Amino acid sequence: MIDNHKNPETAVLVAVATQKQTASQTKEYLNELAFLAETSGIVTKKTFTQKLERPDTRTFVGKGKLEEIKTFIQAEPVDTIIFDDDLSPAQVRNLEAEFKDVKVLDRSLLILNIFSMRAQTAQSRVQVELAQYQYLYPRLTRMWTHLSSQKGGAGMRGPGEKELETDRRIVKDRIVFLKEKLDKIDKQSMTRRKERDRLVRVALVGYTNVGKSTLMRTIAKTDVFAENKLFATVDSTVRKVVLGNIPFLLTDTVGFIRKLPTSLIESFKSTLDEVREADILLHVVDVSHPSFEEQIEVVNATMAELGVADKPVVLVFNKMDAFVPKEEWAPEYGEESEGAIPVATRRKTALAYLKQTYLARKAEHVVFISAQTKENIDELRELLYDMVKLRHFQIYPNWLDVPLIESATLGGDQTPEEIATELGN
Repeated sequence: MIDNHKNPETAVLVAVATQKQTASQTKEYLNELAFLAETSGIVTKKTFTQKLERPDTRTFVGKGKLEEIKTFIQAEPVDTIIFDDDLSPAQVRNLEAEFKDVKVLDRSLLILNIFSMRAQTAQSRVQVELAQYQYLYPRLTRMWTHLSSQKGGAGMRGPGEKELETDRRIVKDRIVFLKEKLDKIDKQSMTRRKERDRLVRVALVGYTNVGKSTLMRTIAKTDVFAENKLFATVDSTVRKVVLGNIPFLLTDTVGFIRKLPTSLIESFKSTLDEVREADILLHVVDVSHPSFEEQIEVVNATMAELGVADKPVVLVFNKMDAFVPKEEWAPEYGEESEGAIPVATRRKTALAYLKQTYLARKAEHVVFISAQTKENIDELRELLYDMVKLRHFQIYPNWLDVPLIESATLGGDQTPEEIATELGN
Protein backbone atom coordinates (compact mmCIF):
# COMPACT_ATOMS: atom_id res chain seq x y z
CA MET A 1 0.00 0.00 0.00
CA ILE A 2 1.26 3.47 -0.91
CA ASP A 3 0.34 6.31 1.42
CA ASN A 4 -0.78 9.20 -0.79
CA HIS A 5 -1.78 11.36 2.18
CA LYS A 6 -0.09 14.75 1.96
CA ASN A 7 0.88 16.42 5.20
CA PRO A 8 -0.49 19.95 5.56
CA GLU A 9 1.87 22.86 5.05
CA THR A 10 3.17 24.36 8.30
CA ALA A 11 4.19 27.91 9.15
CA VAL A 12 5.28 30.34 11.82
CA LEU A 13 3.71 33.79 11.97
CA VAL A 14 5.66 36.98 12.62
CA ALA A 15 4.35 40.43 13.60
CA VAL A 16 5.90 43.72 14.68
CA ALA A 17 4.01 45.69 17.33
CA THR A 18 4.56 49.40 16.72
CA GLN A 19 3.77 52.21 19.14
CA LYS A 20 0.43 52.70 17.39
CA GLN A 21 -0.68 49.15 18.31
CA THR A 22 -1.72 47.84 21.68
CA ALA A 23 -0.81 44.32 22.82
CA SER A 24 -4.44 43.21 22.36
CA GLN A 25 -4.51 44.60 18.82
CA THR A 26 -1.31 42.78 17.91
CA LYS A 27 -2.77 39.54 19.29
CA GLU A 28 -5.97 40.09 17.31
CA TYR A 29 -4.01 40.77 14.10
CA LEU A 30 -2.04 37.55 14.57
CA ASN A 31 -5.25 35.59 15.21
CA GLU A 32 -6.62 36.93 11.96
CA LEU A 33 -3.37 36.05 10.16
CA ALA A 34 -3.64 32.52 11.58
CA PHE A 35 -7.21 32.34 10.25
CA LEU A 36 -5.97 33.47 6.83
CA ALA A 37 -3.30 30.77 6.96
CA GLU A 38 -5.88 28.16 7.94
CA THR A 39 -8.11 29.26 5.06
CA SER A 40 -5.13 28.75 2.76
CA GLY A 41 -4.60 25.23 4.16
CA ILE A 42 -1.60 26.11 6.35
CA VAL A 43 -1.18 24.96 9.95
CA THR A 44 0.34 27.52 12.34
CA LYS A 45 2.98 26.06 14.68
CA LYS A 46 4.08 29.22 16.51
CA THR A 47 3.74 33.01 16.49
CA PHE A 48 6.47 35.58 17.10
CA THR A 49 6.03 39.25 17.99
CA GLN A 50 8.49 42.05 18.57
CA LYS A 51 7.97 45.61 19.77
CA LEU A 52 9.70 48.11 17.51
CA GLU A 53 9.16 51.75 16.62
CA ARG A 54 9.09 50.63 13.01
CA PRO A 55 9.91 47.38 11.16
CA ASP A 56 13.59 46.82 10.41
CA THR A 57 14.32 47.96 6.84
CA ARG A 58 16.54 44.95 6.20
CA THR A 59 14.81 41.95 7.76
CA PHE A 60 11.52 43.38 9.16
CA VAL A 61 12.44 42.14 12.68
CA GLY A 62 15.58 42.81 14.70
CA LYS A 63 18.65 40.56 14.80
CA GLY A 64 17.75 39.01 18.16
CA LYS A 65 14.22 38.07 17.07
CA LEU A 66 15.59 36.78 13.76
CA GLU A 67 17.94 34.43 15.61
CA GLU A 68 15.07 33.30 17.86
CA ILE A 69 12.99 32.38 14.80
CA LYS A 70 15.93 30.56 13.19
CA THR A 71 16.56 28.58 16.38
CA PHE A 72 12.93 27.48 16.54
CA ILE A 73 12.87 26.47 12.86
CA GLN A 74 16.01 24.39 13.30
CA ALA A 75 14.33 22.51 16.16
CA GLU A 76 10.84 22.42 14.60
CA PRO A 77 11.14 22.56 10.79
CA VAL A 78 8.35 24.45 8.99
CA ASP A 79 7.55 25.09 5.35
CA THR A 80 6.71 28.80 5.48
CA ILE A 81 7.26 32.02 7.41
CA ILE A 82 4.35 34.48 7.14
CA PHE A 83 4.71 38.15 8.07
CA ASP A 84 1.70 40.22 9.09
CA ASP A 85 2.69 43.20 6.92
CA ASP A 86 3.87 43.80 3.40
CA LEU A 87 7.56 43.12 2.85
CA SER A 88 9.69 45.20 0.54
CA PRO A 89 11.58 43.43 -2.29
CA ALA A 90 14.83 43.91 -0.36
CA GLN A 91 13.34 42.44 2.82
CA VAL A 92 12.10 39.39 0.89
CA ARG A 93 15.56 38.81 -0.61
CA ASN A 94 17.31 39.20 2.75
CA LEU A 95 14.87 36.93 4.55
CA GLU A 96 15.11 34.27 1.84
CA ALA A 97 18.89 34.38 2.25
CA GLU A 98 18.50 33.90 6.02
CA PHE A 99 15.93 31.08 5.71
CA LYS A 100 17.26 29.21 2.68
CA ASP A 101 14.84 26.26 2.61
CA VAL A 102 11.76 28.06 3.94
CA LYS A 103 9.24 30.06 1.90
CA VAL A 104 8.76 33.68 2.89
CA LEU A 105 5.27 35.17 2.51
CA ASP A 106 3.77 38.48 3.57
CA ARG A 107 0.13 39.24 4.34
CA SER A 108 -0.69 40.51 0.82
CA LEU A 109 0.68 37.43 -0.92
CA LEU A 110 -1.23 35.16 1.46
CA ILE A 111 -4.48 37.02 0.69
CA LEU A 112 -3.75 36.82 -3.04
CA ASN A 113 -3.25 33.06 -2.72
CA ILE A 114 -6.64 32.71 -1.00
CA PHE A 115 -8.32 34.81 -3.70
CA SER A 116 -6.79 32.61 -6.40
CA MET A 117 -8.21 29.53 -4.63
CA ARG A 118 -11.68 31.08 -4.30
CA ALA A 119 -12.06 32.72 -7.72
CA GLN A 120 -14.69 30.91 -9.81
CA THR A 121 -15.75 33.19 -12.67
CA ALA A 122 -13.60 34.24 -15.62
CA GLN A 123 -13.69 37.84 -14.41
CA SER A 124 -12.48 37.10 -10.88
CA ARG A 125 -9.76 34.74 -12.14
CA VAL A 126 -8.40 37.48 -14.43
CA GLN A 127 -8.65 40.02 -11.60
CA VAL A 128 -6.68 37.81 -9.21
CA GLU A 129 -4.02 36.95 -11.81
CA LEU A 130 -3.57 40.64 -12.61
CA ALA A 131 -3.16 41.47 -8.92
CA GLN A 132 -0.63 38.65 -8.54
CA TYR A 133 1.50 39.90 -11.43
CA GLN A 134 1.30 43.49 -10.16
CA TYR A 135 2.51 42.23 -6.79
CA LEU A 136 5.26 40.18 -8.44
CA TYR A 137 6.65 42.81 -10.82
CA PRO A 138 8.62 44.98 -8.34
CA ARG A 139 9.83 41.85 -6.52
CA LEU A 140 11.48 40.12 -9.46
CA THR A 141 15.02 38.84 -8.93
CA ARG A 142 17.28 36.53 -10.88
CA MET A 143 15.48 33.62 -9.22
CA TRP A 144 12.51 34.07 -11.57
CA THR A 145 14.20 32.58 -14.65
CA HIS A 146 11.38 29.99 -14.98
CA LEU A 147 9.16 32.76 -16.35
CA SER A 148 11.14 32.74 -19.60
CA SER A 149 9.54 29.39 -20.46
CA GLN A 150 6.24 31.20 -21.07
CA LYS A 151 7.64 32.75 -24.23
CA GLY A 152 10.26 31.60 -26.68
CA GLY A 153 11.52 31.84 -30.21
CA ALA A 154 13.85 34.01 -32.22
CA GLY A 155 14.08 37.63 -31.23
CA MET A 156 12.85 37.06 -27.71
CA ARG A 157 16.07 38.22 -26.11
CA GLY A 158 17.94 41.21 -27.41
CA PRO A 159 21.74 41.66 -27.44
CA GLY A 160 23.13 41.63 -23.95
CA GLU A 161 19.70 41.36 -22.31
CA LYS A 162 19.84 39.83 -18.84
CA GLU A 163 17.48 37.20 -17.50
CA LEU A 164 15.99 39.64 -15.01
CA GLU A 165 15.17 42.10 -17.80
CA THR A 166 13.59 39.28 -19.78
CA ASP A 167 11.46 38.26 -16.83
CA ARG A 168 10.37 41.85 -16.25
CA ARG A 169 9.36 42.21 -19.86
CA ILE A 170 7.39 38.94 -19.73
CA VAL A 171 5.52 40.03 -16.59
CA LYS A 172 4.91 43.52 -17.97
CA ASP A 173 3.50 42.07 -21.21
CA ARG A 174 1.27 39.76 -19.19
CA ILE A 175 -0.03 42.69 -17.11
CA VAL A 176 -0.90 44.62 -20.28
CA PHE A 177 -2.65 41.56 -21.73
CA LEU A 178 -4.67 40.94 -18.54
CA LYS A 179 -5.71 44.60 -18.31
CA GLU A 180 -6.98 44.51 -21.89
CA LYS A 181 -8.82 41.26 -21.22
CA LEU A 182 -10.32 42.69 -18.03
CA ASP A 183 -11.45 45.83 -19.88
CA LYS A 184 -13.44 43.66 -22.31
CA ILE A 185 -15.03 41.72 -19.44
CA ASP A 186 -15.79 45.00 -17.64
CA LYS A 187 -17.63 46.34 -20.68
CA GLN A 188 -19.78 43.21 -20.76
CA SER A 189 -20.45 43.52 -17.01
CA MET A 190 -21.33 47.20 -17.43
CA THR A 191 -23.86 46.29 -20.12
CA ARG A 192 -25.46 43.74 -17.81
CA ARG A 193 -25.61 46.26 -14.96
CA LYS A 194 -27.25 48.85 -17.20
CA GLU A 195 -30.03 46.37 -17.86
CA ARG A 196 -30.75 46.46 -14.12
CA ASP A 197 -31.14 50.25 -13.90
CA ARG A 198 -34.91 49.95 -13.69
CA LEU A 199 -34.69 47.90 -10.52
CA VAL A 200 -33.62 48.94 -7.01
CA ARG A 201 -30.24 47.47 -6.08
CA VAL A 202 -29.17 46.50 -2.57
CA ALA A 203 -25.58 45.45 -1.84
CA LEU A 204 -24.24 43.52 1.15
CA VAL A 205 -20.93 44.93 2.38
CA GLY A 206 -18.84 44.22 5.44
CA TYR A 207 -15.71 42.66 6.86
CA THR A 208 -14.88 39.19 5.66
CA ASN A 209 -16.55 36.27 7.48
CA VAL A 210 -19.30 38.33 9.15
CA GLY A 211 -22.13 36.29 7.60
CA LYS A 212 -23.02 38.24 4.43
CA SER A 213 -23.57 35.12 2.33
CA THR A 214 -25.66 33.47 5.07
CA LEU A 215 -27.78 36.61 5.30
CA MET A 216 -28.23 36.70 1.53
CA ARG A 217 -29.31 33.07 1.58
CA THR A 218 -31.86 33.92 4.29
CA ILE A 219 -33.30 36.99 2.58
CA ALA A 220 -33.24 35.67 -0.99
CA LYS A 221 -34.29 32.14 0.04
CA THR A 222 -31.81 30.67 -2.39
CA ASP A 223 -28.61 28.63 -2.25
CA VAL A 224 -25.52 30.81 -1.90
CA PHE A 225 -22.13 29.42 -0.90
CA ALA A 226 -21.31 30.23 2.73
CA GLU A 227 -18.45 28.90 4.84
CA ASN A 228 -16.77 29.81 8.11
CA LYS A 229 -13.58 30.90 6.39
CA LEU A 230 -12.15 34.22 5.33
CA PHE A 231 -13.05 35.28 1.77
CA ALA A 232 -15.49 32.43 1.26
CA THR A 233 -17.07 34.71 -1.37
CA VAL A 234 -14.84 36.33 -3.99
CA ASP A 235 -17.26 36.56 -6.91
CA SER A 236 -20.25 38.89 -6.75
CA THR A 237 -23.56 37.05 -6.53
CA VAL A 238 -26.81 38.75 -7.59
CA ARG A 239 -30.29 37.46 -6.74
CA LYS A 240 -33.73 38.91 -7.45
CA VAL A 241 -35.86 39.28 -4.31
CA VAL A 242 -39.50 40.31 -3.87
CA LEU A 243 -40.53 41.76 -0.51
CA GLY A 244 -44.26 42.44 -0.26
CA ASN A 245 -45.00 43.93 -3.64
CA ILE A 246 -41.56 45.34 -4.44
CA PRO A 247 -38.92 43.49 -6.51
CA PHE A 248 -35.24 44.40 -6.08
CA LEU A 249 -31.77 42.97 -6.69
CA LEU A 250 -29.62 41.80 -3.78
CA THR A 251 -25.85 41.55 -4.33
CA ASP A 252 -23.31 39.73 -2.17
CA THR A 253 -19.83 41.24 -2.57
CA VAL A 254 -16.28 40.34 -1.56
CA GLY A 255 -15.52 41.01 2.10
CA PHE A 256 -13.07 43.67 3.25
CA ILE A 257 -10.14 43.13 5.58
CA ARG A 258 -7.38 45.09 7.27
CA LYS A 259 -4.38 45.84 5.06
CA LEU A 260 -6.18 44.68 1.91
CA PRO A 261 -3.60 44.82 -0.93
CA THR A 262 -4.07 47.96 -3.02
CA SER A 263 -3.43 45.95 -6.19
CA LEU A 264 -6.34 43.71 -5.24
CA ILE A 265 -8.67 46.65 -4.70
CA GLU A 266 -7.67 48.07 -8.08
CA SER A 267 -8.05 44.72 -9.84
CA PHE A 268 -11.48 44.14 -8.28
CA LYS A 269 -12.65 47.63 -9.21
CA SER A 270 -15.28 46.29 -11.60
CA THR A 271 -16.60 43.84 -9.01
CA LEU A 272 -16.78 46.65 -6.45
CA ASP A 273 -18.76 48.68 -8.99
CA GLU A 274 -21.70 46.62 -7.73
CA VAL A 275 -21.25 48.52 -4.46
CA ARG A 276 -20.82 51.89 -6.18
CA GLU A 277 -23.99 51.48 -8.21
CA ALA A 278 -26.15 50.13 -5.38
CA ASP A 279 -29.04 52.24 -4.08
CA ILE A 280 -28.89 50.85 -0.54
CA LEU A 281 -26.04 49.23 1.40
CA LEU A 282 -26.48 46.61 4.11
CA HIS A 283 -23.35 46.92 6.24
CA VAL A 284 -23.15 43.55 8.02
CA VAL A 285 -21.18 43.39 11.29
CA ASP A 286 -20.26 40.37 13.43
CA VAL A 287 -21.35 41.75 16.81
CA SER A 288 -19.91 38.70 18.59
CA HIS A 289 -16.38 39.49 17.36
CA PRO A 290 -14.18 41.14 20.03
CA SER A 291 -12.91 43.75 17.54
CA PHE A 292 -16.13 44.43 15.63
CA GLU A 293 -15.83 48.20 16.14
CA GLU A 294 -12.42 48.25 14.45
CA GLN A 295 -13.88 46.14 11.65
CA ILE A 296 -16.63 48.74 11.19
CA GLU A 297 -13.96 51.42 10.84
CA VAL A 298 -12.07 49.34 8.25
CA VAL A 299 -15.23 48.89 6.17
CA ASN A 300 -16.21 52.56 6.49
CA ALA A 301 -12.73 53.62 5.36
CA THR A 302 -12.89 51.27 2.37
CA MET A 303 -16.36 52.53 1.42
CA ALA A 304 -15.10 56.11 1.65
CA GLU A 305 -12.23 55.13 -0.66
CA LEU A 306 -14.80 53.71 -3.10
CA GLY A 307 -16.83 56.92 -2.89
CA VAL A 308 -20.00 55.33 -1.49
CA ALA A 309 -19.96 56.74 2.06
CA ASP A 310 -22.98 58.95 1.31
CA LYS A 311 -25.32 56.11 0.28
CA PRO A 312 -28.22 55.01 2.52
CA VAL A 313 -26.83 52.38 4.89
CA VAL A 314 -28.44 49.87 7.22
CA LEU A 315 -26.05 48.76 9.97
CA VAL A 316 -26.87 45.08 10.46
CA PHE A 317 -25.36 43.61 13.62
CA ASN A 318 -25.28 39.88 12.86
CA LYS A 319 -24.47 36.75 14.92
CA MET A 320 -26.57 37.94 17.82
CA ASP A 321 -26.93 34.28 18.86
CA ALA A 322 -23.20 34.20 19.70
CA PHE A 323 -23.15 37.57 21.46
CA VAL A 324 -22.54 37.93 25.20
CA PRO A 325 -23.10 41.44 26.67
CA LYS A 326 -20.01 43.12 28.03
CA GLU A 327 -20.01 44.07 31.69
CA GLU A 328 -18.69 47.58 31.04
CA TRP A 329 -21.68 48.31 28.78
CA ALA A 330 -24.20 47.47 31.51
CA PRO A 331 -22.86 46.56 34.99
CA GLU A 332 -26.12 44.85 35.96
CA TYR A 333 -25.25 42.17 33.40
CA GLY A 334 -21.85 41.48 34.95
CA GLU A 335 -20.87 38.22 36.62
CA GLU A 336 -19.72 39.88 39.87
CA SER A 337 -22.61 42.27 40.40
CA GLU A 338 -25.34 41.37 42.86
CA GLY A 339 -28.10 39.44 41.16
CA ALA A 340 -25.99 39.11 37.97
CA ILE A 341 -27.71 37.48 35.03
CA PRO A 342 -26.10 34.16 33.95
CA VAL A 343 -24.41 33.99 30.54
CA ALA A 344 -27.09 31.66 29.12
CA THR A 345 -29.82 34.10 30.14
CA ARG A 346 -27.85 37.03 28.78
CA ARG A 347 -27.71 35.33 25.39
CA LYS A 348 -31.49 34.92 25.41
CA THR A 349 -31.98 38.58 26.29
CA ALA A 350 -29.32 39.82 23.87
CA LEU A 351 -31.81 41.58 21.57
CA ALA A 352 -33.41 43.61 24.35
CA TYR A 353 -30.01 44.37 25.78
CA LEU A 354 -28.46 45.46 22.47
CA LYS A 355 -31.33 47.81 21.71
CA GLN A 356 -30.51 49.68 24.94
CA THR A 357 -26.80 50.12 24.18
CA TYR A 358 -24.99 52.82 22.22
CA LEU A 359 -24.86 50.43 19.24
CA ALA A 360 -28.55 51.09 18.56
CA ARG A 361 -27.64 54.75 18.00
CA LYS A 362 -24.51 54.13 15.94
CA ALA A 363 -26.32 54.84 12.64
CA GLU A 364 -29.66 56.11 11.40
CA HIS A 365 -30.82 52.57 10.59
CA VAL A 366 -29.66 49.78 12.94
CA VAL A 367 -30.92 46.20 13.19
CA PHE A 368 -29.75 43.30 15.39
CA ILE A 369 -30.20 39.84 13.88
CA SER A 370 -28.90 36.31 13.61
CA ALA A 371 -28.81 35.20 10.00
CA GLN A 372 -28.02 31.65 11.10
CA THR A 373 -30.98 31.22 13.46
CA LYS A 374 -33.15 33.80 11.61
CA GLU A 375 -33.76 35.68 14.86
CA ASN A 376 -35.25 39.17 14.32
CA ILE A 377 -35.04 38.77 10.52
CA ASP A 378 -38.57 40.12 10.20
CA GLU A 379 -37.50 43.50 11.57
CA LEU A 380 -34.74 43.67 8.95
CA ARG A 381 -37.19 42.69 6.21
CA GLU A 382 -39.63 45.42 7.25
CA LEU A 383 -36.93 48.10 7.35
CA LEU A 384 -35.46 46.95 4.05
CA TYR A 385 -38.93 46.90 2.48
CA ASP A 386 -39.59 50.50 3.54
CA MET A 387 -36.25 51.71 2.16
CA VAL A 388 -36.54 49.75 -1.11
CA LYS A 389 -40.12 50.92 -1.56
CA LEU A 390 -39.09 54.58 -1.18
CA ARG A 391 -36.41 54.22 -3.85
CA HIS A 392 -38.68 52.07 -6.04
CA PHE A 393 -41.36 54.75 -6.22
CA GLN A 394 -38.75 57.25 -7.38
CA ILE A 395 -38.09 54.94 -10.34
CA TYR A 396 -41.74 53.99 -10.90
CA PRO A 397 -43.91 56.95 -9.76
CA ASN A 398 -47.07 55.27 -11.11
CA TRP A 399 -46.45 51.87 -9.54
CA LEU A 400 -49.65 50.36 -8.11
CA ASP A 401 -49.09 49.73 -4.40
CA VAL A 402 -50.88 46.38 -4.20
CA PRO A 403 -49.70 43.11 -2.60
CA LEU A 404 -48.05 40.86 -5.16
CA ILE A 405 -46.43 38.26 -2.96
CA GLU A 406 -49.43 35.93 -3.17
CA SER A 407 -50.23 36.74 -6.79
CA ALA A 408 -49.83 33.78 -9.11
CA THR A 409 -49.57 36.00 -12.20
CA LEU A 410 -46.81 38.20 -10.78
CA GLY A 411 -44.41 35.63 -9.34
CA GLY A 412 -40.77 36.08 -8.44
CA ASP A 413 -39.61 34.52 -11.72
CA GLN A 414 -40.83 37.45 -13.82
CA THR A 415 -38.56 40.17 -15.08
CA PRO A 416 -38.99 43.74 -13.81
CA GLU A 417 -40.22 44.78 -17.28
CA GLU A 418 -42.93 42.08 -17.24
CA ILE A 419 -44.05 43.14 -13.78
CA ALA A 420 -44.18 46.81 -14.81
CA THR A 421 -46.15 45.96 -17.96
CA GLU A 422 -48.75 43.93 -16.07
CA LEU A 423 -49.16 46.75 -13.58
CA GLY A 424 -49.82 49.21 -16.39
CA ASN A 425 -46.65 51.18 -15.80
